[in-house]
Amino acid sequence: MGQKLLRFVKVIFFISVFSVYNVFAVDTNYYVGTGMFDVTGPATEINMMGYAKGSQKSNGIHLRQYSRAYVIKDKEKDTSVVFVSIDACMVSTAVKMQVAKRLAALFPGLYNETNVCISSIHTHSGPGGFHQYILLDVTSLGFVKQSLDALVDGIVESVKIAEGNLRPANLHVTSGELLGANINRSPTSYLNNPEKERAKYKYDVDTTMTLVKITDERNFDVGMISWFPVHCTSMNNTNGLISGDNKGLASHFFERDMNPGQLPHQVSFVAAFAQANLGDVSPNTKGPHCMDTGLPCDTATSTCNGRTEQCVASGPGRDMFESTLIIGAKQYEKAKELYKQANITGLRLSGPVDFRHQYVDMSNYKFQLPTGKNVTTCPAAMGYSFAAGTTDGPGDFDFTQGTNSTNKFWSVISGFISKPSQKQVDCQKPKPILLNTGEIDVPYAWQPAVVATQILRVGQLIITALPGEFTTMSGRRMRESLTQVFSEEGKVTNATVVLAGLSNTYADYIATFEEYQKQRYEAASTIYGPHTLSAYLHLFKKMATAMVEGKSMDVGPSPPDLLSKQLSFVLPVVFDSAPLGYDFGQPLEDAQASYKQGDLVSVRFVSADARNNLMTNLTFLTVDKLSSDGSWTTVYTDSHWETKFQWSRTSTLLGTSSALVSWQTSSRDPTGVYRITHTGYHKALLEEPKQFSGTSRKFTLTSLEWSYTPNDEIISFQPRD
Repeated sequence: MGQKLLRFVKVIFFISVFSVYNVFAVDTNYYVGTGMFDVTGPATEINMMGYAKGSQKSNGIHLRQYSRAYVIKDKEKDTSVVFVSIDACMVSTAVKMQVAKRLAALFPGLYNETNVCISSIHTHSGPGGFHQYILLDVTSLGFVKQSLDALVDGIVESVKIAEGNLRPANLHVTSGELLGANINRSPTSYLNNPEKERAKYKYDVDTTMTLVKITDERNFDVGMISWFPVHCTSMNNTNGLISGDNKGLASHFFERDMNPGQLPHQVSFVAAFAQANLGDVSPNTKGPHCMDTGLPCDTATSTCNGRTEQCVASGPGRDMFESTLIIGAKQYEKAKELYKQANITGLRLSGPVDFRHQYVDMSNYKFQLPTGKNVTTCPAAMGYSFAAGTTDGPGDFDFTQGTNSTNKFWSVISGFISKPSQKQVDCQKPKPILLNTGEIDVPYAWQPAVVATQILRVGQLIITALPGEFTTMSGRRMRESLTQVFSEEGKVTNATVVLAGLSNTYADYIATFEEYQKQRYEAASTIYGPHTLSAYLHLFKKMATAMVEGKSMDVGPSPPDLLSKQLSFVLPVVFDSAPLGYDFGQPLEDAQASYKQGDLVSVRFVSADARNNLMTNLTFLTVDKLSSDGSWTTVYTDSHWETKFQWSRTSTLLGTSSALVSWQTSSRDPTGVYRITHTGYHKALLEEPKQFSGTSRKFTLTSLEWSYTPNDEIISFQPRD
């Protein structure tokens, strides 16, 4: 009798569960998987990529960098696309080619270079050396295999995780305006665009954030992707700590919000703050001022008394950390707002998953302008204003932005490297050529000639993979052109075109023809000449037309694989040693016995070169809290905003180094007993690295009664609903 009753109860239970599942289940249009994996490169002794400043070397971690992957499959057809956003300065040709090879081997016939888009957030606080072209690796002293491997391995792992997490899902796209998070750093160039065109827009930067919300068949949260244009240069060129800058921080906040209690490398909800048309867009919203006088810089040339070094943009915070926090928080809060309303005000995506991809030789692309004029692009070249840098990070020599003139001294140096042919000079006009990179291949190519172009489609969502940094107006023209193709053909109703900046290949900047005439930094870095944007518009329009008409595209010429030719002048780690009387991991300066909420806790440990082991998906530090049962629970790692891992070489001759681990406490941290740990690897001469670990003394965090000031919320910002 008892067994029959038990059987009856089980049947009723399963019927109830099945009924509840069906009640709450919703129809879905796609299969979606999300994945996230660490791509943090060498955190010590490698030059940072972005500012091209030889003295800016990595010396620790503030925020780890991640790859965030989204696999989207059509439920009706056997098609799929992969969108990946990485916390890196850009996507190099070498990274894309290596990832494509690895994925093609892991998933034969499923993923390859044509349906995988890798886009970067453009942080300037990550290690360089992951390119295969000389100019992009110069400031990192050549190729750094460890940097490349960290990116490739992490991207592949994130896609594998996403593939393993596939489930029925819905996607909703929505958009909204975000003000106060970006300014135009080349306003005089923007003003050179036609007045009639400028009149269509309220601002000289795009202020729209577009967001895709992903939920499963039970309407549970899965992930999100947002696109918004702003440079990740809140952290300036004096910073040596690895960081995802404002966008990496926005992702960290959103993921911590949606994955309560999980450490950053353990999250299941993945939130990407992807890049858009950021070419002339700065996060330093106080604008450029002369550091010596406090007065505004000369607008046209971005100089102070004729020189660029003192003209620097900053803000909105008091220093680069607070500025990163504010701009990151603004993007996070707008994304959270859009995410909450996406199911109500947004568009539910429906329709096919599709893609088009083509390689193009941009060094000599011939085409016809809408006016009927036949034009061509040029072999790559960098102009004089390129060396002036920008107001986000000025150059080191006597170059100025916005000049069409040359300098006799630098002309001699330039000609010694490669004197441009007359054809090249005429093609690049009015750009005065400083580096004739497209006509030199010694010891191998200096900049890319073959560029990847790509469009991904998910229903009404059109993801345009831009192979570089499009300026505001360049991006607007691209978006308008593609929207017109998809809408006027009548094949895609309510098409939403998003611009995914710095995708697949890095081909520098893309300014409009009118902006090119002003020859500020962005124009001087538009490497294929004055018709670069028009060429891309022509190419992407053909690609969009082929997509709506269901036609295939020519593959185009494959880019060269130059990895076997790479030169590197980065010295390896020879050995590490601990100071006499100390062991690796032992505190040199220990924690105090107690702190109050809001205090900075710091411990200096005997350490070793972090290049010995990147601690991928792990951490060089932990902040642990003592639980009531006597066990320790990790509450912070080197991937949290509240911590810093700062490494320094104390003696090159002796191979000694130290690590300062710090934790900025706040009123939101519970009182109790804590400790700080540091883990790493040390290397003896001619031996493999061995792990070490050290722990601070226990210390107590006590409460603090303090009066509110306007800056408290900014300094201790935490995600909130």
